[in-house]
Amino acid sequence: SIPLGRIEQPDDVTGAALFLASSDADYITQQTLNVDGGNWPS
Repeated sequence: SIPLGRIEQPDDVTGAALFLASSDADYITQQTLNVDGGNWPS
């Protein structure tokens, strides 16, 4: 099953990469940003 009901698109990954490269992410350190559409083992 697909948790968000759609397949991941290139723009989803691009948006995450642009965010991490921006000054908005200056204080984010040693974190993992999962861009997987909610498909994460519980």
